[in-house]
Amino acid sequence: MSFRFKDVFDQTNAALGADASQAQVVFEARSQLADGFRSNVAVRQFDVGVDEPPALGGQDSAPNPVEYILAALGSCQEITYRLYADALGIPLTGVSVQLSGSIDLRGFFNVDRNVRPGYQQINAEVIIDSPASQQDIARLKETVDRHCPVLDILRNPTPVNLSLRTETAQIAAE
Repeated sequence: MSFRFKDVFDQTNAALGADASQAQVVFEARSQLADGFRSNVAVRQFDVGVDEPPALGGQDSAPNPVEYILAALGSCQEITYRLYADALGIPLTGVSVQLSGSIDLRGFFNVDRNVRPGYQQINAEVIIDSPASQQDIARLKETVDRHCPVLDILRNPTPVNLSLRTETAQIAAE
């Protein structure tokens, strides 16, 4: 591996320690319903499709929003394992994550007000390829679970402010 993630970690850690004002970043996305349940999402220079499977009324042209939650958690775990393995000096040859999430659709379809519309449970198995000791692997897991941003978002309440604006002419023109 020619790229040294430890260098990125050390440089970023030092820069943020020297100037905490640089630690605050804002990520943005824009989503617009296109056709049926399909949404077109713009994130930086990337276009991402979102849809529902046919069983939920979609055309199955892209993953649905809750599948992207699983993808976000899995990929964030992988990135965080890579970064912290190098930062801690723990050899890591590969990492992958298998995930599943259980949803009771009665919540989404308002069949039962006592059922939440989101995941009731998410299960994930991280598979790593490493010659490190079990003690080092346990230390790595604990560090990753403490610092993985998406895991933190899912485990801890995050304030979400949603507002609604009506612009009939503008939306129709887009």
